[in-house]
Amino acid sequence: MKIFIKFDFTRICTKVIDEKLVALDIKYRMLNFGEIEFLEDVPADKMEAFDTILEDYGIEKIENQKVILVQKIKDTIIDMVMNADDTMNVKSSVYLSEKLGHSYGYLANVFSEVTYTSIENFIILQRIEHAKSLMINTELSLTEIAFRLQYSSVAHLSTQFKNTTGITPTTFQRIIAKRRELNTNKN
Repeated sequence: MKIFIKFDFTRICTKVIDEKLVALDIKYRMLNFGEIEFLEDVPADKMEAFDTILEDYGIEKIENQKVILVQKIKDTIIDMVMNADDTMNVKSSVYLSEKLGHSYGYLANVFSEVTYTSIENFIILQRIEHAKSLMINTELSLTEIAFRLQYSSVAHLSTQFKNTTGITPTTFQRIIAKRRELNTNKN
């Protein structure tokens, strides 16, 4: 038997971090996703233990300010894409500026300096990844997916999908259907 699982990485990471900080008896508060404020001085041995625990889960502490800002940009974009219904008719540049408290020009410059790609390209990649996830995990039509991800049309989604993945959304759906059929026949 095979099942498909949908992950909420934000929720999982937050829960892991919360459980581990409580276990270490470190007083803290979560400010935003990926941002923790310690409410007291943390002894070096506890901080080392926390760092080791984070590494075990593939979570790393970021200390470079530009890298921190880029991670906040990425997290904000992922949240924006995953919750596109809540951000209807808001340009991504305005959304990012308002959420992060910096001009879009500054955010775009820091992002491209650290990642060697543009914010726009990262947004497209996240939208296409989310579209693939919706195609795999839901019964939504391409029209519904395009609407949910705020594409102006199915053609616009299809063009970006093909430019990013090398195949059309329809071909991707056929591949997924074929894999499901093969897996069903194996069981």
